[in-house]
Amino acid sequence: MRRLSAIALLLGCYPALLVAALWPSPMAFAAIAMVSYAAEFLAPRVARPLVDLLSKVHLGVTLRFVIREMAAILLVARTTGPDSVWFIALACGLFAMHGVRAVQTGLAMRFRQSLNQMPVTARNLDVSALRIPSMPPELLVNYRGVRFLYLDVLPVLGAALGGFAAAMGAGLGLALGSCGVLALIPYVRRAAPLGNAARVLDVVGAQVTAYAPEVILYFSGAPDAVYQARMWLSTLERIDRRAIVVLRERGMAERLGPTSLPVVCIPSSADLMGFHALGSARLCLYVANVGRNIHMLRIPGLRSAFIGHGDSDKEASFNPFSKVYDEVWVAGQGGRDRYLRAKVGVRDEDVREVGRPQLDGIAHDGPALPYRTVLYAPTWEGWTDDLFHTSLITMGQRIVRRLLDHDPALRVIYKPHPLTGHRDKAAARANKKIIQMIEAANLRAAKARHPSSGGGPRGAHIGHLIVTGAEPHLYNCFNQSDLMISDISSVVADFIASGKPYAVTNVSGQPERAFHERYPSTEAGVLLTPGLEELAGLLDGPDELAEARRKLKCYLLGPDYPDAMTRFSAAVERAFSDS
Repeated sequence: MRRLSAIALLLGCYPALLVAALWPSPMAFAAIAMVSYAAEFLAPRVARPLVDLLSKVHLGVTLRFVIREMAAILLVARTTGPDSVWFIALACGLFAMHGVRAVQTGLAMRFRQSLNQMPVTARNLDVSALRIPSMPPELLVNYRGVRFLYLDVLPVLGAALGGFAAAMGAGLGLALGSCGVLALIPYVRRAAPLGNAARVLDVVGAQVTAYAPEVILYFSGAPDAVYQARMWLSTLERIDRRAIVVLRERGMAERLGPTSLPVVCIPSSADLMGFHALGSARLCLYVANVGRNIHMLRIPGLRSAFIGHGDSDKEASFNPFSKVYDEVWVAGQGGRDRYLRAKVGVRDEDVREVGRPQLDGIAHDGPALPYRTVLYAPTWEGWTDDLFHTSLITMGQRIVRRLLDHDPALRVIYKPHPLTGHRDKAAARANKKIIQMIEAANLRAAKARHPSSGGGPRGAHIGHLIVTGAEPHLYNCFNQSDLMISDISSVVADFIASGKPYAVTNVSGQPERAFHERYPSTEAGVLLTPGLEELAGLLDGPDELAEARRKLKCYLLGPDYPDAMTRFSAAVERAFSDS
Protein backbone atom coordinates (compact mmCIF):
# COMPACT_ATOMS: atom_id res chain seq x y z
CA MET A 1 0.00 0.00 0.00
CA ARG A 2 2.85 2.40 0.83
CA ARG A 3 4.48 1.68 -2.52
CA LEU A 4 1.32 2.38 -4.48
CA SER A 5 0.70 5.56 -2.50
CA ALA A 6 4.21 6.85 -3.27
CA ILE A 7 3.83 6.21 -7.00
CA ALA A 8 0.32 7.65 -7.06
CA LEU A 9 1.56 10.83 -5.37
CA LEU A 10 4.49 11.07 -7.77
CA LEU A 11 2.38 10.69 -10.92
CA GLY A 12 -0.50 12.77 -9.61
CA CYS A 13 1.71 15.82 -9.22
CA TYR A 14 2.34 16.22 -12.96
CA PRO A 15 -1.21 16.88 -14.21
CA ALA A 16 -1.67 19.14 -11.18
CA LEU A 17 1.44 21.10 -12.20
CA LEU A 18 0.11 21.43 -15.73
CA VAL A 19 -3.20 22.80 -14.48
CA ALA A 20 -1.46 25.26 -12.13
CA ALA A 21 0.68 26.45 -15.06
CA LEU A 22 -2.00 26.79 -17.75
CA TRP A 23 -4.44 28.51 -15.39
CA PRO A 24 -1.71 30.42 -13.62
CA SER A 25 -1.59 29.93 -9.88
CA PRO A 26 2.08 30.51 -8.92
CA MET A 27 1.75 29.67 -5.23
CA ALA A 28 -0.15 26.46 -5.94
CA PHE A 29 2.46 25.62 -8.59
CA ALA A 30 5.29 26.07 -6.09
CA ALA A 31 3.56 23.90 -3.48
CA ILE A 32 2.81 21.12 -5.96
CA ALA A 33 6.38 21.28 -7.32
CA MET A 34 7.85 20.86 -3.84
CA VAL A 35 5.60 17.86 -3.22
CA SER A 36 6.65 16.35 -6.55
CA TYR A 37 10.36 16.76 -5.72
CA ALA A 38 9.78 15.09 -2.35
CA ALA A 39 7.87 12.24 -4.03
CA GLU A 40 10.65 11.90 -6.63
CA PHE A 41 13.21 11.56 -3.85
CA LEU A 42 11.23 9.09 -1.74
CA ALA A 43 9.72 6.86 -4.44
CA PRO A 44 12.95 4.92 -5.29
CA ARG A 45 13.50 4.28 -1.59
CA VAL A 46 10.05 2.86 -0.82
CA ALA A 47 8.88 1.58 -4.22
CA ARG A 48 11.97 0.74 -6.29
CA PRO A 49 10.28 -2.02 -8.39
CA LEU A 50 7.47 0.34 -9.41
CA VAL A 51 9.89 3.15 -10.20
CA ASP A 52 11.85 0.75 -12.43
CA LEU A 53 8.57 -0.19 -14.10
CA LEU A 54 7.95 3.48 -14.92
CA SER A 55 11.27 3.54 -16.79
CA LYS A 56 10.22 0.52 -18.82
CA VAL A 57 7.05 2.29 -19.95
CA HIS A 58 8.98 5.43 -20.96
CA LEU A 59 8.23 7.43 -17.84
CA GLY A 60 11.80 7.40 -16.56
CA VAL A 61 13.38 9.91 -14.24
CA THR A 62 14.71 12.22 -16.96
CA LEU A 63 11.31 12.51 -18.64
CA ARG A 64 9.65 13.21 -15.31
CA PHE A 65 12.03 16.10 -14.65
CA VAL A 66 11.50 17.41 -18.19
CA ILE A 67 7.73 17.39 -17.63
CA ARG A 68 8.20 19.45 -14.49
CA GLU A 69 10.45 21.86 -16.37
CA MET A 70 7.94 22.07 -19.23
CA ALA A 71 5.27 23.07 -16.71
CA ALA A 72 7.58 25.81 -15.39
CA ILE A 73 8.12 27.13 -18.94
CA LEU A 74 4.36 27.15 -19.51
CA LEU A 75 3.82 29.05 -16.26
CA VAL A 76 6.33 31.73 -17.26
CA ALA A 77 4.78 31.94 -20.73
CA ARG A 78 1.36 32.46 -19.20
CA THR A 79 2.50 35.03 -16.62
CA THR A 80 5.12 37.06 -18.54
CA GLY A 81 4.27 36.17 -22.14
CA PRO A 82 6.17 34.11 -24.73
CA ASP A 83 7.88 37.23 -26.09
CA SER A 84 9.48 37.98 -22.73
CA VAL A 85 13.27 37.89 -22.62
CA TRP A 86 13.02 35.95 -19.34
CA PHE A 87 10.92 33.25 -21.03
CA ILE A 88 13.59 32.84 -23.71
CA ALA A 89 16.38 32.83 -21.09
CA LEU A 90 14.58 30.16 -19.06
CA ALA A 91 14.04 27.90 -22.06
CA CYS A 92 17.66 28.23 -23.21
CA GLY A 93 18.96 27.78 -19.66
CA LEU A 94 17.05 24.54 -19.10
CA PHE A 95 18.22 23.25 -22.48
CA ALA A 96 21.83 24.03 -21.56
CA MET A 97 21.47 22.40 -18.13
CA HIS A 98 20.59 19.10 -19.79
CA GLY A 99 23.62 19.48 -22.04
CA VAL A 100 25.86 19.97 -19.01
CA ARG A 101 24.31 16.95 -17.33
CA ALA A 102 25.05 14.86 -20.44
CA VAL A 103 28.70 15.95 -20.32
CA GLN A 104 28.89 15.12 -16.59
CA THR A 105 27.38 11.69 -17.17
CA GLY A 106 29.81 11.00 -20.02
CA LEU A 107 32.80 11.99 -17.90
CA ALA A 108 31.58 9.90 -14.99
CA MET A 109 31.17 6.88 -17.27
CA ARG A 110 34.65 7.45 -18.66
CA PHE A 111 36.13 7.62 -15.17
CA ARG A 112 34.47 4.39 -14.07
CA GLN A 113 35.40 2.74 -17.35
CA SER A 114 39.06 3.58 -16.78
CA LEU A 115 38.95 1.94 -13.36
CA ASN A 116 36.98 -1.07 -14.60
CA GLN A 117 39.39 -1.63 -17.47
CA MET A 118 42.24 -2.32 -15.07
CA PRO A 119 43.18 -5.96 -15.65
CA VAL A 120 44.24 -6.36 -12.03
CA THR A 121 43.59 -4.43 -8.84
CA ALA A 122 45.47 -4.89 -5.59
CA ARG A 123 45.38 -4.38 -1.84
CA ASN A 124 48.32 -4.38 0.58
CA LEU A 125 50.78 -4.02 -2.30
CA ASP A 126 52.68 -0.87 -3.25
CA VAL A 127 51.16 0.15 -6.57
CA SER A 128 51.82 3.87 -6.13
CA ALA A 129 53.58 3.86 -9.51
CA LEU A 130 50.15 3.59 -11.12
CA ARG A 131 49.11 6.89 -9.55
CA ILE A 132 45.56 5.68 -9.05
CA PRO A 133 43.45 8.78 -8.39
CA SER A 134 41.33 9.10 -5.32
CA MET A 135 37.61 8.68 -5.87
CA PRO A 136 35.80 11.95 -6.59
CA PRO A 137 32.72 12.82 -4.55
CA GLU A 138 29.86 10.47 -5.31
CA LEU A 139 27.79 13.43 -6.47
CA LEU A 140 30.14 13.85 -9.43
CA VAL A 141 30.30 10.23 -10.57
CA ASN A 142 26.74 9.13 -10.16
CA TYR A 143 26.57 7.65 -13.65
CA ARG A 144 22.89 8.36 -14.15
CA GLY A 145 23.42 12.00 -13.31
CA VAL A 146 20.18 11.94 -11.35
CA ARG A 147 21.50 14.27 -8.68
CA PHE A 148 22.37 16.89 -11.29
CA LEU A 149 18.74 16.81 -12.40
CA TYR A 150 17.76 18.27 -9.05
CA LEU A 151 19.51 21.52 -10.00
CA ASP A 152 16.33 22.37 -11.89
CA VAL A 153 14.64 23.05 -8.56
CA LEU A 154 16.10 26.56 -8.89
CA PRO A 155 14.33 27.56 -12.14
CA VAL A 156 11.19 25.49 -11.47
CA LEU A 157 10.48 27.05 -8.09
CA GLY A 158 11.76 30.37 -9.42
CA ALA A 159 8.98 30.26 -12.05
CA ALA A 160 6.46 30.71 -9.24
CA LEU A 161 8.12 34.04 -8.43
CA GLY A 162 8.17 35.28 -12.00
CA GLY A 163 10.16 35.14 -15.22
CA PHE A 164 13.21 36.94 -13.85
CA ALA A 165 13.55 34.56 -10.89
CA ALA A 166 13.11 31.54 -13.18
CA ALA A 167 15.78 32.76 -15.59
CA MET A 168 18.19 33.55 -12.77
CA GLY A 169 17.53 30.09 -11.29
CA ALA A 170 18.35 28.48 -14.63
CA GLY A 171 21.55 30.51 -14.82
CA LEU A 172 22.58 29.50 -11.30
CA GLY A 173 21.76 25.85 -11.96
CA LEU A 174 23.80 25.96 -15.17
CA ALA A 175 26.74 27.52 -13.32
CA LEU A 176 26.64 24.88 -10.57
CA GLY A 177 26.44 22.06 -13.12
CA SER A 178 29.37 23.50 -15.04
CA CYS A 179 31.42 23.69 -11.85
CA GLY A 180 30.71 20.02 -11.25
CA VAL A 181 31.92 19.15 -14.76
CA LEU A 182 35.08 21.19 -14.33
CA ALA A 183 35.76 19.52 -10.97
CA LEU A 184 35.40 16.07 -12.53
CA ILE A 185 37.76 16.61 -15.48
CA PRO A 186 41.04 16.28 -13.46
CA TYR A 187 39.90 12.93 -12.03
CA VAL A 188 39.14 11.63 -15.52
CA ARG A 189 42.52 12.75 -16.82
CA ARG A 190 44.40 11.08 -13.94
CA ALA A 191 42.45 7.85 -14.43
CA ALA A 192 43.06 7.63 -18.19
CA PRO A 193 46.49 5.88 -17.96
CA LEU A 194 44.87 3.03 -16.03
CA GLY A 195 43.42 1.85 -19.33
CA ASN A 196 46.94 0.74 -20.34
CA ALA A 197 46.50 -2.93 -19.41
CA ALA A 198 50.09 -3.97 -20.06
CA ARG A 199 51.50 -1.29 -17.78
CA VAL A 200 49.06 -2.10 -14.97
CA LEU A 201 49.93 -5.81 -15.19
CA ASP A 202 53.65 -4.99 -15.14
CA VAL A 203 53.44 -2.73 -12.09
CA VAL A 204 51.28 -5.08 -10.02
CA GLY A 205 53.18 -8.11 -11.26
CA ALA A 206 56.49 -6.63 -10.12
CA GLN A 207 55.14 -6.15 -6.59
CA VAL A 208 53.74 -9.68 -6.44
CA THR A 209 57.03 -11.07 -7.76
CA ALA A 210 58.94 -9.20 -5.05
CA TYR A 211 56.60 -10.64 -2.43
CA ALA A 212 57.12 -14.17 -3.87
CA PRO A 213 53.87 -15.80 -2.67
CA GLU A 214 53.98 -19.47 -1.78
CA VAL A 215 50.31 -20.17 -0.99
CA ILE A 216 47.25 -18.82 -2.82
CA LEU A 217 43.79 -18.47 -1.32
CA TYR A 218 41.47 -18.44 -4.32
CA PHE A 219 37.89 -17.20 -4.41
CA SER A 220 35.26 -16.57 -7.04
CA GLY A 221 31.58 -16.07 -6.33
CA ALA A 222 28.70 -13.74 -5.61
CA PRO A 223 29.36 -10.63 -3.50
CA ASP A 224 27.28 -11.98 -0.61
CA ALA A 225 29.37 -15.16 -0.59
CA VAL A 226 32.68 -13.45 0.13
CA TYR A 227 32.41 -14.63 3.75
CA GLN A 228 33.58 -18.00 2.39
CA ALA A 229 37.03 -16.54 1.80
CA ARG A 230 36.95 -14.12 4.72
CA MET A 231 36.77 -16.96 7.26
CA TRP A 232 40.20 -18.21 6.16
CA LEU A 233 42.10 -14.92 6.26
CA SER A 234 43.23 -15.12 9.89
CA THR A 235 44.39 -18.70 9.39
CA LEU A 236 46.45 -17.87 6.31
CA GLU A 237 47.97 -14.91 8.14
CA ARG A 238 49.37 -17.32 10.76
CA ILE A 239 51.03 -19.93 8.56
CA ASP A 240 54.80 -19.88 8.04
CA ARG A 241 54.46 -19.55 4.26
CA ARG A 242 53.81 -16.32 2.36
CA ALA A 243 50.16 -16.29 1.33
CA ILE A 244 48.24 -14.16 -1.15
CA VAL A 245 44.52 -13.85 -1.88
CA VAL A 246 43.36 -14.09 -5.51
CA LEU A 247 39.84 -12.85 -6.31
CA ARG A 248 38.02 -12.87 -9.63
CA GLU A 249 35.08 -10.45 -9.41
CA ARG A 250 35.52 -6.68 -9.51
CA GLY A 251 34.73 -4.90 -6.26
CA MET A 252 35.21 -8.07 -4.23
CA ALA A 253 38.41 -6.84 -2.58
CA GLU A 254 36.52 -4.07 -0.81
CA ARG A 255 34.03 -6.61 0.56
CA LEU A 256 36.70 -9.02 1.76
CA GLY A 257 37.29 -7.26 5.05
CA PRO A 258 40.48 -6.32 6.88
CA THR A 259 43.57 -8.46 6.31
CA SER A 260 47.33 -8.08 6.25
CA LEU A 261 47.62 -10.45 3.27
CA PRO A 262 48.27 -9.09 -0.22
CA VAL A 263 45.13 -9.26 -2.35
CA VAL A 264 44.86 -9.20 -6.14
CA CYS A 265 41.69 -9.24 -8.20
CA ILE A 266 42.07 -10.57 -11.75
CA PRO A 267 38.72 -10.82 -13.56
CA SER A 268 39.95 -12.07 -16.95
CA SER A 269 40.82 -15.75 -17.29
CA ALA A 270 43.50 -14.92 -19.89
CA ASP A 271 45.10 -12.35 -17.59
CA LEU A 272 45.04 -14.79 -14.68
CA MET A 273 46.65 -17.65 -16.56
CA GLY A 274 49.25 -15.26 -17.95
CA PHE A 275 49.99 -13.60 -14.60
CA HIS A 276 53.43 -15.14 -14.14
CA ALA A 277 54.06 -13.24 -10.90
CA LEU A 278 52.19 -16.07 -9.14
CA GLY A 279 54.74 -18.57 -10.43
CA SER A 280 56.51 -18.82 -7.07
CA ALA A 281 53.38 -20.33 -5.45
CA ARG A 282 53.21 -24.08 -5.02
CA LEU A 283 49.83 -24.51 -3.32
CA CYS A 284 46.40 -23.09 -4.11
CA LEU A 285 43.53 -23.38 -1.62
CA TYR A 286 39.94 -23.30 -2.91
CA VAL A 287 37.02 -22.37 -0.66
CA ALA A 288 34.11 -23.05 -3.04
CA ASN A 289 33.30 -25.28 -5.99
CA VAL A 290 32.59 -22.80 -8.77
CA GLY A 291 33.14 -22.90 -12.51
CA ARG A 292 35.84 -20.23 -12.57
CA ASN A 293 38.13 -22.46 -10.48
CA ILE A 294 39.09 -24.14 -13.73
CA HIS A 295 41.17 -21.13 -14.76
CA MET A 296 43.50 -21.58 -11.80
CA LEU A 297 43.42 -25.37 -11.94
CA ARG A 298 44.84 -25.20 -15.46
CA ILE A 299 48.06 -23.57 -14.26
CA PRO A 300 50.80 -26.24 -14.17
CA GLY A 301 53.02 -26.81 -11.15
CA LEU A 302 50.42 -25.59 -8.66
CA ARG A 303 49.11 -28.17 -6.19
CA SER A 304 45.40 -27.76 -5.44
CA ALA A 305 43.53 -28.36 -2.19
CA PHE A 306 39.84 -27.84 -1.49
CA ILE A 307 39.32 -26.42 2.01
CA GLY A 308 35.66 -25.39 1.68
CA HIS A 309 33.89 -22.82 3.77
CA GLY A 310 32.67 -24.90 6.65
CA ASP A 311 32.39 -28.55 7.58
CA SER A 312 28.78 -29.67 7.38
CA ASP A 313 26.51 -32.52 6.35
CA LYS A 314 25.20 -30.53 3.41
CA GLU A 315 25.72 -31.96 -0.05
CA ALA A 316 28.16 -29.12 -0.75
CA SER A 317 30.58 -30.79 1.67
CA PHE A 318 30.89 -33.87 -0.54
CA ASN A 319 30.39 -32.38 -4.00
CA PRO A 320 31.61 -34.66 -6.84
CA PHE A 321 33.50 -31.65 -8.22
CA SER A 322 35.94 -32.09 -5.31
CA LYS A 323 37.68 -34.95 -7.09
CA VAL A 324 39.37 -32.46 -9.45
CA TYR A 325 41.66 -31.29 -6.63
CA ASP A 326 44.91 -32.93 -5.65
CA GLU A 327 43.80 -32.90 -2.01
CA VAL A 328 40.62 -32.35 0.00
CA TRP A 329 41.07 -30.89 3.47
CA VAL A 330 38.44 -31.61 6.11
CA ALA A 331 38.19 -30.80 9.81
CA GLY A 332 38.15 -34.32 11.23
CA GLN A 333 37.25 -37.96 10.79
CA GLY A 334 33.64 -36.98 10.14
CA GLY A 335 34.59 -35.16 6.97
CA ARG A 336 36.66 -38.10 5.74
CA ASP A 337 33.80 -40.53 6.37
CA ARG A 338 31.39 -38.20 4.58
CA TYR A 339 33.35 -38.50 1.33
CA LEU A 340 33.72 -42.25 1.75
CA ARG A 341 29.97 -42.72 2.21
CA ALA A 342 29.13 -40.44 -0.71
CA LYS A 343 31.41 -42.30 -3.15
CA VAL A 344 31.90 -39.24 -5.35
CA GLY A 345 35.36 -40.18 -6.58
CA VAL A 346 37.50 -38.58 -3.84
CA ARG A 347 40.14 -41.10 -2.80
CA ASP A 348 40.70 -41.62 0.90
CA GLU A 349 44.45 -41.06 0.56
CA ASP A 350 43.78 -37.57 -0.83
CA VAL A 351 41.80 -36.48 2.24
CA ARG A 352 43.65 -34.53 4.94
CA GLU A 353 42.27 -33.87 8.45
CA VAL A 354 43.37 -30.35 9.33
CA GLY A 355 40.89 -29.17 11.96
CA ARG A 356 39.15 -25.78 11.97
CA PRO A 357 41.72 -23.18 13.09
CA GLN A 358 39.06 -20.45 12.94
CA LEU A 359 37.35 -21.95 15.98
CA ASP A 360 40.13 -20.85 18.34
CA GLY A 361 38.05 -17.81 19.23
CA ILE A 362 35.10 -19.85 20.48
CA ALA A 363 34.86 -20.03 24.27
CA HIS A 364 34.66 -23.56 25.68
CA ASP A 365 32.55 -22.75 28.72
CA GLY A 366 30.04 -25.55 28.36
CA PRO A 367 26.33 -25.13 29.13
CA ALA A 368 25.11 -22.48 31.54
CA LEU A 369 21.95 -23.38 33.46
CA PRO A 370 19.36 -22.04 33.45
CA TYR A 371 19.60 -20.95 29.84
CA ARG A 372 19.43 -17.19 29.36
CA THR A 373 20.38 -16.58 25.72
CA VAL A 374 19.36 -18.62 22.66
CA LEU A 375 20.92 -18.23 19.23
CA TYR A 376 18.70 -18.98 16.24
CA ALA A 377 20.94 -19.29 13.17
CA PRO A 378 19.01 -20.76 10.22
CA THR A 379 20.70 -21.58 6.95
CA TRP A 380 19.60 -20.30 3.53
CA GLU A 381 17.44 -22.07 0.95
CA GLY A 382 20.32 -23.46 -1.13
CA TRP A 383 20.94 -23.37 -4.87
CA THR A 384 18.50 -26.21 -5.57
CA ASP A 385 15.62 -27.94 -3.79
CA ASP A 386 17.96 -30.85 -3.00
CA LEU A 387 19.95 -28.44 -0.82
CA PHE A 388 16.85 -26.97 0.86
CA HIS A 389 17.50 -27.23 4.61
CA THR A 390 16.29 -23.87 5.89
CA SER A 391 13.69 -23.81 8.65
CA LEU A 392 12.87 -20.16 8.00
CA ILE A 393 9.86 -20.69 5.75
CA THR A 394 8.04 -23.47 7.61
CA MET A 395 9.26 -23.22 11.21
CA GLY A 396 11.20 -20.00 11.72
CA GLN A 397 8.44 -17.67 12.88
CA ARG A 398 7.02 -20.24 15.28
CA ILE A 399 10.47 -20.93 16.76
CA VAL A 400 11.11 -17.25 17.39
CA ARG A 401 7.63 -16.69 18.80
CA ARG A 402 8.09 -19.54 21.28
CA LEU A 403 11.46 -18.13 22.32
CA LEU A 404 10.10 -14.61 22.75
CA ASP A 405 7.15 -15.86 24.80
CA HIS A 406 9.15 -18.23 27.00
CA ASP A 407 8.85 -17.98 30.78
CA PRO A 408 11.32 -17.22 32.30
CA ALA A 409 12.29 -14.68 29.69
CA LEU A 410 15.05 -15.52 27.20
CA ARG A 411 17.29 -13.26 25.17
CA VAL A 412 17.15 -14.14 21.46
CA ILE A 413 20.03 -13.65 19.04
CA TYR A 414 18.86 -14.02 15.46
CA LYS A 415 21.53 -14.48 12.77
CA PRO A 416 20.24 -15.61 9.36
CA HIS A 417 22.56 -16.85 6.62
CA PRO A 418 24.04 -14.04 4.45
CA LEU A 419 22.44 -15.55 1.32
CA THR A 420 18.93 -15.78 2.82
CA GLY A 421 16.34 -14.97 0.15
CA HIS A 422 18.88 -15.22 -2.67
CA ARG A 423 16.87 -17.91 -4.49
CA ASP A 424 13.50 -18.15 -2.74
CA LYS A 425 11.55 -14.98 -1.97
CA ALA A 426 9.50 -16.89 0.61
CA ALA A 427 12.66 -17.14 2.72
CA ALA A 428 13.21 -13.39 2.37
CA ARG A 429 9.62 -12.73 3.50
CA ALA A 430 9.96 -15.06 6.48
CA ASN A 431 13.24 -13.40 7.44
CA LYS A 432 11.60 -9.97 7.29
CA LYS A 433 8.70 -11.09 9.48
CA ILE A 434 11.05 -12.56 12.09
CA ILE A 435 13.01 -9.32 12.20
CA GLN A 436 9.75 -7.43 12.70
CA MET A 437 8.77 -9.78 15.53
CA ILE A 438 12.06 -9.23 17.34
CA GLU A 439 11.99 -5.47 16.77
CA ALA A 440 8.47 -5.37 18.19
CA ALA A 441 9.65 -7.29 21.28
CA ASN A 442 12.51 -4.84 21.75
CA LEU A 443 10.09 -1.92 21.39
CA ARG A 444 7.88 -3.38 24.11
CA ALA A 445 11.00 -3.79 26.23
CA ALA A 446 11.89 -0.15 25.73
CA LYS A 447 8.39 0.91 26.79
CA ALA A 448 8.64 -1.29 29.87
CA ARG A 449 11.73 0.60 30.96
CA HIS A 450 9.65 3.79 30.85
CA PRO A 451 6.33 3.09 32.59
CA SER A 452 4.91 6.45 31.52
CA SER A 453 5.03 5.29 27.91
CA GLY A 454 2.81 2.35 28.57
CA GLY A 455 4.19 -0.78 30.24
CA GLY A 456 5.56 -3.92 28.66
CA PRO A 457 5.83 -7.68 28.93
CA ARG A 458 7.51 -9.77 31.56
CA GLY A 459 11.29 -9.82 31.03
CA ALA A 460 11.17 -6.73 28.84
CA HIS A 461 14.59 -5.67 30.11
CA ILE A 462 16.22 -8.26 27.89
CA GLY A 463 17.54 -6.82 24.62
CA HIS A 464 17.20 -9.22 21.71
CA LEU A 465 19.80 -9.01 18.95
CA ILE A 466 19.38 -9.16 15.17
CA VAL A 467 22.61 -9.82 13.27
CA THR A 468 22.42 -9.35 9.51
CA GLY A 469 25.89 -7.96 8.84
CA ALA A 470 29.46 -9.08 9.41
CA GLU A 471 29.46 -7.84 13.02
CA PRO A 472 29.17 -9.23 15.57
CA HIS A 473 30.90 -12.27 14.15
CA LEU A 474 29.12 -15.62 14.26
CA TYR A 475 31.60 -16.90 16.85
CA ASN A 476 30.91 -13.90 19.07
CA CYS A 477 27.26 -14.89 18.88
CA PHE A 478 28.29 -18.39 19.97
CA ASN A 479 30.08 -16.96 22.98
CA GLN A 480 27.06 -14.89 24.00
CA SER A 481 24.67 -17.84 23.74
CA ASP A 482 23.80 -20.67 26.12
CA LEU A 483 22.34 -22.87 23.39
CA MET A 484 21.66 -22.75 19.66
CA ILE A 485 18.91 -23.71 17.25
CA SER A 486 20.03 -24.15 13.65
CA ASP A 487 19.57 -26.15 10.46
CA ILE A 488 21.80 -28.60 8.63
CA SER A 489 24.87 -26.43 7.98
CA SER A 490 28.48 -25.89 8.98
CA VAL A 491 27.22 -23.64 11.80
CA VAL A 492 26.28 -26.80 13.71
CA ALA A 493 29.75 -28.33 13.52
CA ASP A 494 31.37 -25.04 14.50
CA PHE A 495 29.02 -24.58 17.47
CA ILE A 496 29.90 -28.04 18.75
CA ALA A 497 33.34 -26.61 19.56
CA SER A 498 31.71 -24.60 22.35
CA GLY A 499 30.44 -27.71 24.15
CA LYS A 500 27.01 -26.07 24.57
CA PRO A 501 23.64 -27.70 23.84
CA TYR A 502 22.10 -27.31 20.41
CA ALA A 503 19.09 -28.33 18.37
CA VAL A 504 18.78 -28.99 14.64
CA THR A 505 15.56 -28.62 12.68
CA ASN A 506 14.19 -31.61 10.79
CA VAL A 507 12.46 -29.63 8.06
CA SER A 508 11.66 -32.70 5.95
CA GLY A 509 10.15 -34.61 8.87
CA GLN A 510 12.39 -37.67 8.40
CA PRO A 511 12.38 -40.44 11.03
CA GLU A 512 14.85 -39.60 13.79
CA ARG A 513 17.15 -42.55 13.25
CA ALA A 514 17.36 -42.00 9.50
CA PHE A 515 17.96 -38.30 10.06
CA HIS A 516 20.88 -38.88 12.43
CA GLU A 517 22.41 -41.43 10.06
CA ARG A 518 22.14 -39.05 7.13
CA TYR A 519 23.40 -36.04 9.12
CA PRO A 520 25.93 -37.20 11.75
CA SER A 521 26.48 -33.67 13.10
CA THR A 522 23.00 -33.85 14.64
CA GLU A 523 23.68 -36.92 16.80
CA ALA A 524 24.49 -34.94 19.94
CA GLY A 525 21.70 -32.41 19.53
CA VAL A 526 17.94 -32.27 20.01
CA LEU A 527 15.97 -32.88 16.82
CA LEU A 528 13.22 -30.32 16.24
CA THR A 529 10.37 -31.68 14.13
CA PRO A 530 7.94 -29.37 12.29
CA GLY A 531 5.51 -29.43 15.24
CA LEU A 532 8.22 -28.14 17.66
CA GLU A 533 7.11 -30.63 20.34
CA GLU A 534 10.73 -31.02 21.45
CA LEU A 535 11.35 -27.31 22.05
CA ALA A 536 10.02 -27.20 25.61
CA GLY A 537 12.30 -30.05 26.68
CA LEU A 538 15.27 -28.34 25.04
CA LEU A 539 14.67 -25.07 26.86
CA ASP A 540 13.57 -26.37 30.25
CA GLY A 541 14.68 -29.99 30.52
CA PRO A 542 17.99 -31.42 31.80
CA ASP A 543 21.04 -31.51 29.57
CA GLU A 544 21.62 -35.22 28.91
CA LEU A 545 23.81 -34.92 25.83
CA ALA A 546 26.99 -33.31 27.22
CA GLU A 547 29.09 -36.48 26.90
CA ALA A 548 27.75 -37.13 23.41
CA ARG A 549 28.78 -33.62 22.39
CA ARG A 550 32.32 -34.18 23.63
CA LYS A 551 32.66 -37.33 21.56
CA LEU A 552 31.09 -35.76 18.50
CA LYS A 553 33.38 -32.75 18.75
CA CYS A 554 36.44 -34.98 18.46
CA TYR A 555 34.89 -36.89 15.57
CA LEU A 556 33.89 -33.81 13.56
CA LEU A 557 36.68 -31.36 14.41
CA GLY A 558 39.56 -33.61 15.34
CA PRO A 559 41.49 -33.92 18.61
CA ASP A 560 42.40 -30.98 20.82
CA TYR A 561 46.10 -31.94 20.62
CA PRO A 562 47.83 -31.10 18.43
CA ASP A 563 45.68 -28.04 17.94
CA ALA A 564 43.98 -27.22 14.64
CA MET A 565 46.47 -24.52 13.63
CA THR A 566 49.34 -26.96 14.04
CA ARG A 567 47.54 -29.58 11.95
CA PHE A 568 46.65 -27.04 9.25
CA SER A 569 50.25 -25.80 9.03
CA ALA A 570 51.46 -29.39 8.81
CA ALA A 571 49.10 -30.00 5.88
CA VAL A 572 50.54 -26.96 4.12
CA GLU A 573 54.08 -28.21 4.58
CA ARG A 574 53.14 -31.70 3.41
CA ALA A 575 51.57 -30.24 0.26
CA PHE A 576 54.85 -28.44 -0.44
CA SER A 577 56.83 -31.63 -0.02
CA ASP A 578 54.46 -33.45 -2.42
CA SER A 579 54.50 -30.71 -5.07
